[in-house]
Amino acid sequence: MDQSSIDALAAAPVGPQGLFIGGKTVLATGSATLPVTSPIDGRVLTLIADASAVDVDLAVASARAAFDSGVWSRAAPAERKKVLHRIADAIEREALALAVLGVRDNGTEISMAIKAEPGSAAGTFRYYAEALDKVVGEIAPTAPNVLGLVHREPVGVVGAIVPWNFPLMIGAWKIAPALAAGNSVVLKPSEIASLTLLRLAEICAECGLPDGVLNVVTGMGAVSGEALGLHADVDVLVFTGSGGVGRRLLEYSARSNLKRVYLELGGKSPNVVFADAPDLRQAAKVSAAGIFRNSGQVCVAGSRLLVERSVHEEFAAMVAEEARKMKVGNPLDLTTQAGAISSEMQLARVQGFVDKAHEEGGALLAGGARILSETGGSYFAPTVFDHVTPDMTLSREEVFGPVLAVTPFDTEEDAVRMANGTEYGLSSAVWTSNLSRAHRMVGAINAGLVHVNTYGGADNTVPLGGHRQSGNGHDKSLHALDKYVNLKTAWIQL
Repeated sequence: MDQSSIDALAAAPVGPQGLFIGGKTVLATGSATLPVTSPIDGRVLTLIADASAVDVDLAVASARAAFDSGVWSRAAPAERKKVLHRIADAIEREALALAVLGVRDNGTEISMAIKAEPGSAAGTFRYYAEALDKVVGEIAPTAPNVLGLVHREPVGVVGAIVPWNFPLMIGAWKIAPALAAGNSVVLKPSEIASLTLLRLAEICAECGLPDGVLNVVTGMGAVSGEALGLHADVDVLVFTGSGGVGRRLLEYSARSNLKRVYLELGGKSPNVVFADAPDLRQAAKVSAAGIFRNSGQVCVAGSRLLVERSVHEEFAAMVAEEARKMKVGNPLDLTTQAGAISSEMQLARVQGFVDKAHEEGGALLAGGARILSETGGSYFAPTVFDHVTPDMTLSREEVFGPVLAVTPFDTEEDAVRMANGTEYGLSSAVWTSNLSRAHRMVGAINAGLVHVNTYGGADNTVPLGGHRQSGNGHDKSLHALDKYVNLKTAWIQL
């Protein structure tokens, strides 16, 4: 990867995009479209199709027909494996182009995007390609002359709704295990970042995925997302995004066919630093990256920094120094460390939280304002507020931006109470040289992921899922397959 190759790809025009239904690109009903505004410079990059409920019906019907035909759902596992491996290979061949396209769409810095988007997606397809013929049914230990079998069968049609921050990575987390289990999929990307997932659908078709097995409908969530959530022929719905939308999807399930709904929602993840952390300077660098990479637009971002009081002032100063050193700018520049905020709407939301933190008495150590407005893009300085009390808005609500709340604590018990003091339970971290304390904190923190002496980097071998209002179900690992299968018991008298 070199800068000249990135620049050449970034200069290429992006044509208007259609929906992907039944193995081909089609126009939305009435040829409705939406503009795609790049957060890099505020310019319209292209147009995407704006799907209606009728378009969602067509996509679901295509997925159902493909599933019922058995062309994929009853294909031999070895055949499904070959296709998923071909998809992974194709993503790897096209990785730089996919990464640049995604950056132009959502503003993630290219140095992160190349790994987190096509790199991760290819690895996810390859992981589930290898897993699909190794997760088998069961023989129950039952009575003599009775054979109890537990079959694992694909659920049918999976509706997947994914966010704008890492669309290709999170899309692959949903699509790959669903396909590995034999299902058909209707994918609804965010209207803010759809381009790489449309290209992924084309790649899947080029690699031999049968028509109708993967369909992509773009457009406004209030229309096409709602239609997918309410659709009575969708068997399972998976979603990553905000708690408010997650609640609506549960309502849609209740109003339709009681489809299973799996939600990966928000986070306000605590990053707990004890005075005996192995290396405070290294912890400060990693903690800064854990909140400021991708401009804080990461569901597991360590947005609450809890620091033992004896090192609090020193450590807060270190993190603020890292924030001020971070290079924010054009996300297509390889030297950029934090790219753009995804949209003007999201930038205004971030500014609102900063204003509220000032009002409530937070002490600003770094950042706190929009920058690079002359570019036309959406950029915000990495921001650190110190002395943020647990009752302040910045401690309780998810910003989804480059804003860090720092709070001192006195005892391990205080740290646990503060760490668990929000409605969320997605990610967390603990920094300590005390092995016993590390294990106690892993057990005490109510979150689906607890890092110890690091932040980020968990791969496909382990699950990602939230506790409390951070959701239910899991992405990644073999556990993700559980969302996409039905268990059927065969009770046979011999």
